Amino acid sequence: MNEYHKIETLFERDMEGTKKLIEGRFRNECVEYLKDNKWMFTEKVDGTNVRVHWDGHKVSFGGRTDNAQMPMPLMERLQSLFGGNTNEELFEQKFGANPVTFYGEGYGGKIQSGSLYKETQDFILFDVKVGETWLQRENIEALAETFTLDVVPVMLRGTIQEAVEYVKTRPDSPIGKGKLSEGLIGVPLARLTDFRGNRIIVKIKECDF
Repeated sequence: MNEYHKIETLFERDMEGTKKLIEGRFRNECVEYLKDNKWMFTEKVDGTNVRVHWDGHKVSFGGRTDNAQMPMPLMERLQSLFGGNTNEELFEQKFGANPVTFYGEGYGGKIQSGSLYKETQDFILFDVKVGETWLQRENIEALAETFTLDVVPVMLRGTIQEAVEYVKTRPDSPIGKGKLSEGLIGVPLARLTDFRGNRIIVKIKECDF
């Protein structure tokens, strides 16, 4: 099962003094080149990474790594969302024998500060990979509707600087109960990779400002 790739912090960090981010000093030159283009920014949910994988025959679950342990209430919730013959038929009709991985966040009570989102443990979708292709937002939303899943909200469509300024306002999470948003995950509106072949995607965390 494919592990989810690491998401780079937007700026470099002062490693000798304050340890704070150095605004304007980008970690990735491709991100800097694209900074004035339109990006889509979704909420960064404070939880634990969950993978739901269809291998063409059956569904399996994993955490950030294959050895990661998930809380039992979260596993039971995943079984209710993706388990059983009906869901297997949905996967088969949608994807056939093609492998697909749904990436999401397990969140809620007793997961990080999850009780500020909701008391029960739940799953919220943020990315889908079919074979080697990352799906666009509209396709992710369509699959969320098919499988009756929550999907991370879009917080902003705009430039990198607009996203930084937005995070500095310390916005509330739209899915929480008075909880501050942890930050944003941003991707260009077009699917792009850098010169190493890595997907262009960044995180902007509220605690860094």
